[in-house]
Amino acid sequence: MMQLESQSLVQRMPQSTKTAILVIGGAEDKVHGREILHTFFGRAGSLESRIAIIPSASREPAVLGERYRSIFQEMGCVEAKVLDIREREQSSDPEMQDYIKGCTGVFLTGGDQLRLCGLLADTPLMEKLRMRAQTGEITLAGTSAGAAVMGHHMIAGGGSGESPNRSLVDMATGLGIIPEVIVDQHFHNRNRMGRLMSAIAAHPDRLGIGIDEDTCAMFEKDGQLKVMGKGLVTIIDAGEMSYTNQASVGATDPISIYNLRVHLLSHGDRYHFHQRVILPPD
Repeated sequence: MMQLESQSLVQRMPQSTKTAILVIGGAEDKVHGREILHTFFGRAGSLESRIAIIPSASREPAVLGERYRSIFQEMGCVEAKVLDIREREQSSDPEMQDYIKGCTGVFLTGGDQLRLCGLLADTPLMEKLRMRAQTGEITLAGTSAGAAVMGHHMIAGGGSGESPNRSLVDMATGLGIIPEVIVDQHFHNRNRMGRLMSAIAAHPDRLGIGIDEDTCAMFEKDGQLKVMGKGLVTIIDAGEMSYTNQASVGATDPISIYNLRVHLLSHGDRYHFHQRVILPPD
């Protein structure tokens, strides 16, 4: 019996699959080329993929979940199932946990990142999902709010279009899937450079990742980040920061930051997020 179960799990994970974590800035193309969604589909096993869709961040989870389910079914997946989690207790449901154990890809939709963390953080389902994503057993994608939750420190909200200051950003605890990053989404589209810089000034040991709409930062198991899509991925690296007055000024006073390193990456550009260096093009 155990041997049959083991063989079944092997069959569920296509041997050619190269898993990754796709962090999407929101508003990804769902109608025309669907480059980012096709990449997720391919990395999850293509025609052999079994995909879990978690729309819990949305105020209309059933509607949004069904939209993504239809997209992946149209692409030809073996199965796409919406895990419509609206109460924390549902994350302990054995049937949902079994699906996470056996699927090849998980897609976290947009909405409210605080709602998503409130429903999933520190639940049995989330622990299984995080473990499988971090060990490269599944491909995981998150868009908009689903992207914001990737780090240990999470931008929960705030303003835009201002100079960096402490009141510009509200921080919370994310899901810790890629703990060393702080992600901001809809980035240049909503003028959030100051917001992400404010977050990094408070947490200079983390790497700031700002992702534009219809743009994806794809994190590979070997530490590479590759950019795809129409916009930019902005990387803010405070590893060589020599000074900030962040802790000593008022909440609305502008923050000084010395020796901050910023990279703007477009489609096809690569970056090693452990070594914090730009990589040559493929």
